[in-house]
Amino acid sequence: MATSIRVHGVPFSGPTCRVLACLYEKELEYEFVKLKMHEGEHKKQPFLSINPFGQVPGFQDGDLTLFESRAITQYIVGNYANNGTQLIFQDPKKAAIVLTWIEVESHHYDPPASKLVLELCLKPLLGWGETDAAVVEQSEAELAKVLDIYEDRLAQSKYLGGESFTLADLHHLPTIDYLFGTQMKKLFESRPHVNAWAVDIMARPAWAKVLALR
Repeated sequence: MATSIRVHGVPFSGPTCRVLACLYEKELEYEFVKLKMHEGEHKKQPFLSINPFGQVPGFQDGDLTLFESRAITQYIVGNYANNGTQLIFQDPKKAAIVLTWIEVESHHYDPPASKLVLELCLKPLLGWGETDAAVVEQSEAELAKVLDIYEDRLAQSKYLGGESFTLADLHHLPTIDYLFGTQMKKLFESRPHVNAWAVDIMARPAWAKVLALR
């Protein structure tokens, strides 16, 4: 089927997978342009005209070009509101709660989680050097504190933004999936509400479609 949506990235990239998960949840067709990052395609034209920072993903929908995965997902949800899973609330108060937890993921959860993914998953997988034990130790401690707050929140509602799965949950999927394959799984398993939430969102059919691309 012809589509106006193109995603430029690689299947192992968390931010790329975040966008793909959103597209699958919204039941949208797209064209995936797989970059040869080992050849530095992401640091050269024409990709730099899509993302001037030379990072994946890049996104195009007709004449619109975007980068930054969380901005892309919010565009998809807004522009294709009537497709698939809603992922955001129309009620301003409910929407504000979801946006709050989107910010929490970006500013509090993702920094230590992404460092752990880099050290424990991507470095061994892609041969990017030795794992830095000091970074792992510090990031584990930081993530544990964040997940304590998540445990309190998820004791009050099934999902971070309320009783429905939203972008606030979806944005976590790439890092959670990677970390569940490492010793950091214990950080989730030791917090029953966090663990139930993580297992629930990873079981979504849209996420299975993303993983199939790897």
